[in-house]
Parts: sequence; structure tokens; C-alpha cells
Amino acid sequence: MKKVEAIIKPFKMDDVREALGEVGIAGMTVTEVKGFGRQKGHTELYRGAEYQVDFLPKIKIEMVLPDDLVERAVEAIEQSAKTGKIGDGKIFVYNLDSAIRIRTGEQNEEAI
Repeated sequence: MKKVEAIIKPFKMDDVREALGEVGIAGMTVTEVKGFGRQKGHTELYRGAEYQVDFLPKIKIEMVLPDDLVERAVEAIEQSAKTGKIGDGKIFVYNLDSAIRIRTGEQNEEAI
């Protein structure tokens, strides 16, 4: 089992969800987050005053997947979230020791 975590641009969320659905991913957790990397924010103008926006809005997607789905999920995210511009995001893959479904007590792959 692996945990796949992706940070993407908000307007790409629907494309990513569709692509993941096509490869058989049924569930995920989505969180609105803020952050920056090389993009380092940007300057905006509000009521005539210029100010620096250091943290940009992003979407964080988290999924726990069996090993056989991980590669397809990563490819789907990479292809559907890519704009070719700075700030497209990152994908992280973690090894996962265990998962437990609280309602039934099922463990590991049966729980996901």
C-alpha cells in the first residue's frame, strides 16, 4: 500500500479527478491549502495599494492505494495537472504500514 499526495493548481482539480476516475480511483481526500515553492508568490493591486501575496492557493489530493494502482494514478495526475508553467505542483508517494477502516475493523488493503 502507498499514500499518494499531490499538490496542484485549483483550476486543474476537475481534470485530475476525471483522469483518476478513468484509471479506477474511487476515493480521495481533497483539501484547499496555501503555499509556495519556486513560484514565490506574486504582487497584487488592491484599492490602489500594491501588496505581496506570499502563499498561493493550491489543492492537496491524498489517496491510499494498493501498489498496483500507484503508477497509473501518478501518471494520470501528472498528465492532467500539467500546464507547463511554474507552479504546476508536486506528487509525493509514501510507503504505508497499515490502514484500518474504523466502522468494520478491516485492515490494510481490505480497508481501502
